[in-house]
Amino acid sequence: MDETRIAEIERQLAELPAGYLVYKNIKGKAQPYLQWTENGHTVSKYVRIAEREEVFRKISLKRDLQEELKKLRAMNLSMSAAGMSAQTGADPFRTRVTRGDELLMLTSSIRDYQKRDCFSLLRKYVYGSFPGKVCLLYGLRRTGKTTLLFQMINDLSPEELSRAVYIKARTTDDMADMNHDLKILASSGYVYVFLDEVTLMDDFIDGAALFSDVYAMMGMKIILSGTDSLGFWFTLSQELYDRAFLIHTTYIPFHEYARVLGIRDIDEYICYGGMLRKGETDFNDEDLLSPEAPFRDDESTRRYIDAAICRNIQHSLACCKDGAYFRHLRELYETGELTGAINRIIESMNHQFLISTLTRTFKSHDLGSAAELLRKQEDPDKRTDILDRIDRKAITRKLMEMLEIRNREDQIIGITTVHVEEIKEYLKALDLVVNLPSETTSTDTTSSEYVIFTQPGMRYSQAQGLIHILMKDPLFSSFSLRERDLACERIFEDVRGRMMEDIVLLETSRALPKSRRAFKLIFARSEFDMLIFDENKYTCEAYEIKHSSETDPGQCRTLLSPETCAAAEHVFGPITRKCVIYRGKSRSMDNGIEYMNVEEYLEKL
Repeated sequence: MDETRIAEIERQLAELPAGYLVYKNIKGKAQPYLQWTENGHTVSKYVRIAEREEVFRKISLKRDLQEELKKLRAMNLSMSAAGMSAQTGADPFRTRVTRGDELLMLTSSIRDYQKRDCFSLLRKYVYGSFPGKVCLLYGLRRTGKTTLLFQMINDLSPEELSRAVYIKARTTDDMADMNHDLKILASSGYVYVFLDEVTLMDDFIDGAALFSDVYAMMGMKIILSGTDSLGFWFTLSQELYDRAFLIHTTYIPFHEYARVLGIRDIDEYICYGGMLRKGETDFNDEDLLSPEAPFRDDESTRRYIDAAICRNIQHSLACCKDGAYFRHLRELYETGELTGAINRIIESMNHQFLISTLTRTFKSHDLGSAAELLRKQEDPDKRTDILDRIDRKAITRKLMEMLEIRNREDQIIGITTVHVEEIKEYLKALDLVVNLPSETTSTDTTSSEYVIFTQPGMRYSQAQGLIHILMKDPLFSSFSLRERDLACERIFEDVRGRMMEDIVLLETSRALPKSRRAFKLIFARSEFDMLIFDENKYTCEAYEIKHSSETDPGQCRTLLSPETCAAAEHVFGPITRKCVIYRGKSRSMDNGIEYMNVEEYLEKL
């Protein structure tokens, strides 16, 4: 054990600059800032040109030292475990079993973390009576699964902890190894088994009943967590049917994000929402310095999508019943088309989940929408047709290359409606997308599907990728700085505005009791961004959702329209509340319109 080297690294780190580097777009140029957290608040410091070489050198050194420290600590832990095995005899386990003092050391790093809302469900399973059932803790990567396991372990009493183990499965493990070790643990009186990364075992899906039918029936509390959450979804219809206690982690609403991370800013949530990563604002977290940190740019987001979603789906499909559940997607998988199809659906998910999204030549919805809004600006100083004058085809082609998406003519296998529906089904199983209805005032028209993406940070990062491409385009660069700034900000505003609508509608819908429902109400020439209908009282509330911190008469035009209000009241009853949800201060206006701050609204939910 090199305790001397560890102490020296810790001393050097204490002398290096706090935080890490971020780049902010200042007047069209990326400028470096040092950023860190003090007393729960984000602090940024501009890195002056004369200081940059030295600061960059120190930050690079800091990364190297943190990586070395991480390896040394892991080596010490491994050597400590080997020493314990030498004292007590040969380790009887085939998998990586952690217990006793090692378990305390392993879980100590997260003691000060806030707990997620679903932690109460985990406690309910551990201390409740669920004979023959295992607990499935599943969700996409970096949504807090392992932290939840560690927090539950830390909450155990000393006596309970002496009967608890943590097992982190490896790709080399299989169900025979797991059965061997669980037999030993059961005979030794162990009760609490926290089994992480269980989906890495290729035979987990087909053999998962071992945990419920044998060991849970013996009285063991078995909590299974894994990265390939689609694999858990498959087990629920097969091996673990009616024998699982479910806890989902993928969806992280704003109020939970704000409470756990202490970040009460809707734009911060739009940029990073979907990841419960303390590292996003805890700039002393060495993981944040890793190039693998998600949603920092289009490259990191693409890596996340490939690893957390595309690989998740493909690994689970390949491991279940020898690939029987690939169905029509097998041909896409075998020709390398499946990843591109998933990426294309994700980019279009919020507003255009149609077969044409995959079969037509790729066109960015963000780019077209922003161009239209810039043309219609009322303020002549902000009105520009810059996005009409750029080379749209070239920009679109570059965006496609960034997302690794192929056009129809490049696809070896044609994308069909069946392909779309099967991919969509698996994305829903991952809790990545949800369906919310939009309705009209026509009684003979059925509700249409409105698809919402539950990880806003992923979509926003793709919009940032679009801006990155625009800024490098030669024609775009030939325009004035003012025009470029207007265009880029208009694109960002368009994306943030549409995403804020989705967030409010989704979270409201999930929070309402069964007697009330929320949906977008579409009229012939306008719409209410959200209508809440009380089916017991036959009354409704009408909302507009605006990504603005200022009040503007145009924001409540639809709410004050006698035509639209009469049409809504004819179907859904009297409108008892007219409200604009926006980013400014909550207030009531003389015209009867209520303005509600979006952060306050979401936290009250």
